[in-house]
Amino acid sequence: MAGTIPNCVTYDPTYAYELAVIIQDGLRRMYDEMESVFYYITTMNENYVQPEMPEGVEEGIIRGMYLLEDGDATDYATTKPRKELSALRVRLLGSGTILREVRKAATTLREDFGAHVDVWSVTSFNELRREALTVSRENMLNPAAKIKKPFVTEQLGGKQGPVIATTDYMMSYSDQIREFVPDTYKVLGTDGFGRSDSREKLRHFFEVDAKFIVLATLTELRARGLIEAKQIAAFMKKEGIDQNKPNPLTH
Repeated sequence: MAGTIPNCVTYDPTYAYELAVIIQDGLRRMYDEMESVFYYITTMNENYVQPEMPEGVEEGIIRGMYLLEDGDATDYATTKPRKELSALRVRLLGSGTILREVRKAATTLREDFGAHVDVWSVTSFNELRREALTVSRENMLNPAAKIKKPFVTEQLGGKQGPVIATTDYMMSYSDQIREFVPDTYKVLGTDGFGRSDSREKLRHFFEVDAKFIVLATLTELRARGLIEAKQIAAFMKKEGIDQNKPNPLTH
């Protein structure tokens, strides 16, 4: 909803360092440069470990996304080598506290399936969309100029593999950048009636926990002929995923 207000700058950070960078940039824009904007920042009261800020991520935090876990890096390399490893490539996007579920899912995909997984922290789907729409308009009005690419397209354009985005909001929130994602794009969200329960149970019910992120990813890989149905069935049985569970969209 905040995206409907032109001068409202919105963010959904996961970590304290992201929040610090956002606030610092907001102070610069509003009090130093006197821009006519205001900020809407979502923070949660869930307790979890706050890591140190990786080097060189400030611009990405402000613009809306940055690479948090590089699947090519030694720290996040798969622990289960496979012949078809080069084909098992996926990009996982997450924001807010759900990013932690995304990171858990990435670990499972690496350790159990030998997948190559990049994890992106998306601090603002709204800002990504706004910048992309602005770039699209510039391209339309300047036919003689070199065609520009939106920031989100540039960030995701360097590698291949399906892109799966998960948030704690309705699917339409992360779906708004679909036009600018240069590959298959799957979104998970909390569409449905509001409920009261533990975080763990709610995330499982709305199918945005690590288990369902893995399941959604495997489904996309199966569509490409890279994962067999029996592998998915085995994962569902192992994790206790009931294929007959209520649909959160209508229950």
